[in-house]
Amino acid sequence: MALAKKGSRRIVVDGVEYRWRVSRRHWCCDQDVNTLGYRVQHATRPGTTLVVETGRPTVPAPTVLPAEVILPREVAAGIRAARSSGWTPSSNGSPFKLYLSAP
Repeated sequence: MALAKKGSRRIVVDGVEYRWRVSRRHWCCDQDVNTLGYRVQHATRPGTTLVVETGRPTVPAPTVLPAEVILPREVAAGIRAARSSGWTPSSNGSPFKLYLSAP
């Protein structure tokens, strides 16, 4: 599923442009639904979506707000970690899942 431009942010990592946004829906059924996550796609050739679970908690329902803010440097680090783990953002396929532990 492609990320909408509305509500997503642009980030350039190692000369490649991506779009990212905090995930309101959890795509990973085996993870805790109360953890903070974000999704990333290549900006011009969206293919496989990167789904990152940070392991950090969110505020419990009814409002799903992050207990902490996700910073662009964290997103850049997640993109680099996913690329080194085999994520190819411009190819088609199911979402690439990356699980990070809470600091």
